[in-house]
Amino acid sequence: MADDARWMAQALSLARRGQGRVWPSVSVGCVIVKNGRLIAQGWTQPGGRPHAEAHALEQAGEAARGATAYVTLEPCAHHGSRGGPCCAALVAAGIARVVCAVEDPDPRTSGRGFTALRDAGIEVAVGLGAEEACAQQAGFRLRQEVGRPLFTLKMAISLDGRIATANGSSKWITGPGARAAGHMLRAEHDGIIVGGQTAAMDDPALDCRLPGLADRSPVRIVADSRMAVPLTAQLVRTARKHPTWWLVSETSDSARISALEQAGVEVIKVPPTEGGSLDLGAAAQLLGERGLTSVLAEGGGRLAAGLLSSDLVDRLVVFRAPLLVGGDGIPAVASLGLQDLGEAPRFVLSDRRAVDDDLMEVFTVRR
Repeated sequence: MADDARWMAQALSLARRGQGRVWPSVSVGCVIVKNGRLIAQGWTQPGGRPHAEAHALEQAGEAARGATAYVTLEPCAHHGSRGGPCCAALVAAGIARVVCAVEDPDPRTSGRGFTALRDAGIEVAVGLGAEEACAQQAGFRLRQEVGRPLFTLKMAISLDGRIATANGSSKWITGPGARAAGHMLRAEHDGIIVGGQTAAMDDPALDCRLPGLADRSPVRIVADSRMAVPLTAQLVRTARKHPTWWLVSETSDSARISALEQAGVEVIKVPPTEGGSLDLGAAAQLLGERGLTSVLAEGGGRLAAGLLSSDLVDRLVVFRAPLLVGGDGIPAVASLGLQDLGEAPRFVLSDRRAVDDDLMEVFTVRR
């Protein structure tokens, strides 16, 4: 059991390498071990193929015969456009034992992969590392269950919950360490979303600027119900170089939509609410239909309030700087219209650490 735990921990570590790069698939890790020695290892490759098992088996070759495979998700049982079932590949390779963290929620595989392995005489053990595997796969699992990606709301705030001064000055509330951690969050998510007002005021690039991780930049998404972002914004100017999606109302100006599309932006029409804002619940479903499993929300206060009010925030990451801005500063979350504290969204603290002079806190929503 100690050896099993060791190798599964390595498989889980490998699975983290593909996060943000494999949608609409899920990042999986696979370790192949024989006689207590590592034979091969693999993880889901960019774009979702090859799968972790195929990646590892290609390295292992004939040495895989009689070995044990440690996998963080049930080997797939369905044929894809770029490869056959991983359960069949494990059988063909002569794997003797499979230790797997969790069952695949995808109905094309769910349970069928394990059945195929057992029918071929392979010993199958399920459950080791399940908690961490489910946490890694949370976005994929949520999309399978309810059709939308997992949303992480990230905020860089002062001690009194402000994201900028009254005149909009926000560079930089947090220090370089916190900003680097924020860019790593970008690298780990499929998409990143900001509100139209934030995109217009800050003119962000929304890319990952960590050394060596430029290719890990997520799909850039702007929720722009008012069509407030100028066509000269760098998100528009660079849309042909990096995938950029624009969420607009179904009633938005057709000429403006055409101009965005001509610039290389993919425009997604979203039903409006009675108040004229975007129906974020419907928008989340549309993002899920396009394959996204995780989205990082970075700003601003109106978007944060909208996501919270729509019960779309699954995780909250707060970078808290040791400074005070005052009551005239811009709040991290716009009005939620609450009448009672019992209506307030509540979260459970899952991690807290110092990042230089700042404090990073990670919460999961309490539902």
